[in-house]
Amino acid sequence: MNIALIAHDLKKVDMIEFAMIHKDTLAHHNLYATGTTGAKVSSATGLKVNCKKSGPLGGDQEIGSMIANHKIDLVIFMRDPLTSQPHEPDVNALLRLCDVYAIPLATNRATARLLVDTL
Repeated sequence: MNIALIAHDLKKVDMIEFAMIHKDTLAHHNLYATGTTGAKVSSATGLKVNCKKSGPLGGDQEIGSMIANHKIDLVIFMRDPLTSQPHEPDVNALLRLCDVYAIPLATNRATARLLVDTL
């Protein structure tokens, strides 16, 4: 399964903690991530993560393209709903693509845990 990992700046710690807890499960899948998130997750866990560009530099769009081309099966996106993001249109497009292509999407740790527990 191809899994995308994305986290806003104030949620990167949440993503790292989540990946550490679910490392054994995630290790059996192909992981893709926006640049900074992927580098931090890989460094903290030793998991192989295919990194795209940083979110604000086009990484969200790269992941969105993978979704549109049926190359992503699950998205875990630790969003920060309380902080304005300069690339909010890209974020909204990514969320919309998950809906259009019926890709399971977790935007918080509780939902991510439920999805990963089903793998």
